[in-house]
Amino acid sequence: MPRRDKLSAAAARRVALAAQGLADPRPPVPDRRAIRRVTDRVGVVQIDSVNVLSRSHYLPFFSRLGPYPREQLDRALNKAPRMLFEYWAHEASVLPVRFQPYLRGRMARAEEAAWGGMRRIVRDKPEFVEWVFDEVKRLGPVTAGEIEHDAPRAKDNWGWNWSEVKTALEFLFWAGRVTSAGRNGAFARLYDVPERVLPRDVLDAPTPSPAEAHRELIRIAARAHGVGSEQCLRDYFRLRPEPSKAAIAELVEDGELVPITVDGWKRQAYLHRDARVPRRVEARALLSPFDSLIWERARTEALFGFRYRLEIYVPPAKRVHGYYVLPFLLGEELVARVDLKADRKAGTLLVQSAWGEPGSPADTPDELAVELVALAGWLGLSGVVVTGRGDIAAPLEDALRRAG
Repeated sequence: MPRRDKLSAAAARRVALAAQGLADPRPPVPDRRAIRRVTDRVGVVQIDSVNVLSRSHYLPFFSRLGPYPREQLDRALNKAPRMLFEYWAHEASVLPVRFQPYLRGRMARAEEAAWGGMRRIVRDKPEFVEWVFDEVKRLGPVTAGEIEHDAPRAKDNWGWNWSEVKTALEFLFWAGRVTSAGRNGAFARLYDVPERVLPRDVLDAPTPSPAEAHRELIRIAARAHGVGSEQCLRDYFRLRPEPSKAAIAELVEDGELVPITVDGWKRQAYLHRDARVPRRVEARALLSPFDSLIWERARTEALFGFRYRLEIYVPPAKRVHGYYVLPFLLGEELVARVDLKADRKAGTLLVQSAWGEPGSPADTPDELAVELVALAGWLGLSGVVVTGRGDIAAPLEDALRRAG
């Protein structure tokens, strides 16, 4: 790619979409190799427990591949030889097993970096933490519930009422002493020791220095972004500012990152030397609220002029767009947003609200209807029903009727 020192806002948008694998045609038969291509592109896929539509880590693959066999992703994550593993990368995440050595520094800092309850339990009850670890070694793979026995459980923090066993397990997970061997039917993590989960070559790989690890994680983020600011790059793995700035400076010196300006961006931007700048992008995808394209909300607004707020924790009466709202990508723009719910009992995909963005193209409802029908089929639902409000709810209902 010729050296650049400036990108238009539209070009930066196309770079970002290409880097995230959203500019590529969907494969006719998505398989394990297609799963690998997505994870190679995005690097990190966020996990979230909300299941009103689908567990969130399945959705970025649908956005990029279309209807794919979810068991392919389950196998890559839960069956040996594992291609993917869980860890705290960008929040709780799924990522390639080969990245594990670069996160060992985070694991080693668990006693200072983990959440307060985890730090307290290892400080106040180290013998108990070791007992929990021994139970995992003895019983694993095992859920927290299977070894909780009569351990006390705090009741003063709604939504995070972890028992002491669960708190100890999460500390051990953060520290890398235990890992996830999968999830059960209730989406509870199955804990086991890394030696029984991760590939031997990953466990035997040397631990990089902190500087090497930061440089590699910033490199992964830069490839996944195509173009981004320092804030964008360090947010991808939730890295600390100073080591991230040092890593970026080294990658600039090596020529892997090119400092550029992007029209309308206030921050210094960096273009990865291998980034593609497509002349146009013909994408069509519904994006999970936790999709890596739109994690960093300031970046999302700078790229697409799309102000996005996750309203799950907003009281219902104060929600503007809905509970579980997915942006709709058409071409190279975010043109609409829909609040979706899988009504599994009735076998239908509910559109609880549908909103168009200012200036969205006239064919937005028809294109959105095609994607919603595909999503419903992939989820094993028999149809799509518009139940709610929004300025394109009625046109979408008409489009769904035409789509059959």
